[in-house]
Amino acid sequence: MSQTYWLPPRNASPVAPAAPLGHELKHLRRQHQLILNAVGEGIYGLDLDGNVTFVNPAAAAMIGWSTEELIGQSMHRVMHHSLADGSPYQREDCPIYAAFQDGSVRHVTNEVFWRKDGTSFPVEYISTPMCDEAGRLIGTVVTFRDITQRRWAEEILQRANEELEQKVQERTAELQNANQQLRQLSDMRSRFVSMVCHEFRNPLNNIALTVSSLNRYDTQLRPEEKTDYLLTINANVERMTQMIDDILVIGKIEAKVLKVSPRPLDLVSFCQALLAEGDYRRPQTPIQFVCRSRQVPACLDERLLRSILSNLLSNAIRYTPDINPIWLRLTKQRGRVILKVQDEGIGIVTGDRKQLFEPFHRGQNVSNIPGTGLGLSIVKQFVELQQGTIKVTSRVGSGTTFTVSLPA
Repeated sequence: MSQTYWLPPRNASPVAPAAPLGHELKHLRRQHQLILNAVGEGIYGLDLDGNVTFVNPAAAAMIGWSTEELIGQSMHRVMHHSLADGSPYQREDCPIYAAFQDGSVRHVTNEVFWRKDGTSFPVEYISTPMCDEAGRLIGTVVTFRDITQRRWAEEILQRANEELEQKVQERTAELQNANQQLRQLSDMRSRFVSMVCHEFRNPLNNIALTVSSLNRYDTQLRPEEKTDYLLTINANVERMTQMIDDILVIGKIEAKVLKVSPRPLDLVSFCQALLAEGDYRRPQTPIQFVCRSRQVPACLDERLLRSILSNLLSNAIRYTPDINPIWLRLTKQRGRVILKVQDEGIGIVTGDRKQLFEPFHRGQNVSNIPGTGLGLSIVKQFVELQQGTIKVTSRVGSGTTFTVSLPA
C-alpha cells in the first residue's frame, strides 16, 4: 500500500519558534479582559477573605464605583451590607459566601445591591465557587444583573392580572345576580299567572252559580231575591274589572310607559272631596280627616295620588270593624307632604310584612274578606314613581298605620 506525505512548498517560510509562555499568558489575560469588559452583566471575583480580585466595568457602573476603587475591598461591605428594608445583612447569612464553605452554587433572585449614593436596586445573582488545579477553593465568581425593569413589568402584569380577576369576579357576580333575578322573575310570573287564574275563577264561579240559580228557580223567586242575585253578579263583574285594571296598571309600570304628570293642587280640598265620595262613607263611624292647615299646596300627580289614597282607605275600611275609627292625617314638613291612613282594624301579622307589597300577597288573618292582593303593590310603585316613600306600622288586633311621604 502506498503512503502519501504532505511536504511544505519550497518557497514556504520556516516555522516560527514557539512564543514565550509569559507572552501567551499576557495574551490570554487580555482576551479575558476584553470578554469581561464586553459583558453587560456585572461580574466580579472574590478571594477567600471576600475581597475583590477582579470586577468588570458593568458591575462597577451599576453600583456607582470605579473598578480601581473596588479592587481589594470587601464587596459585602460595599454593596451587600443591608437588606431591602435597610436592616443589617450579616455576612454569615450571605449566600455568596456560602460557596466558601460548601462549594455549592447559589442562585438568588429576591435581594438588593446598594449603590455608592445609598440607593438600592433589585438583583438576580449567581455565586459560583472557583477552584485551582488541585481542586482547592480559592474564591468565588459572582454574576449579577439589575432586574428593576423586570420587577416593574412583573408588578404591572400582576396588577393587570389582579384587575382582570377582580373584573371577572364582578362580572361573575353580576351574571349570578342577573340569573337570580331571572329565576325570581320567572317564579313571580308563574305565581302571578296562577294567582290571576285563581282570583278570576272565584268570581266567575259565583257568576255561573248565580245565573244557574236564576235559570232554575226563575218562576219561584220573588223580585227582591232576583235583585239580590243580580247585585251579586254585578259585584263579581266589578271585582273582575278592578283586577283587570290593576293588572294593566302593573303592566304599564313594568313597561315604564306610565308617565308622572304633576300639577298644582290643594291637598286639603282634594282629601275632603275624596272622603265625600260614596265608596268612603261609613255611616256608623265616618273617616276622620285631620289637618291643622286650611290649605296645603303641592305639585303632585292627582291621578296617582287618588289611586294611592283610594287603595289605602279601601283597605282600612275592609279590614276595620264598622264601629272602629279610621283617620286620614295630612301634614307638610320641610318641603314634603306626609299622608297617614290609620285604623284600628285587624292589623298585619309580622310574618306577612316582608311580602306586604308583593302582587297578590294577602295576609294570613284576612279570612274570607274579599280582595285581590294588588292594591298595596300598586300603591308602593306609585309612591316610588313620585320619588316618595311608604312605611307601615301595625299590631295584630290593634290596627295599622300607612305613612306616605311625597316631595311637595
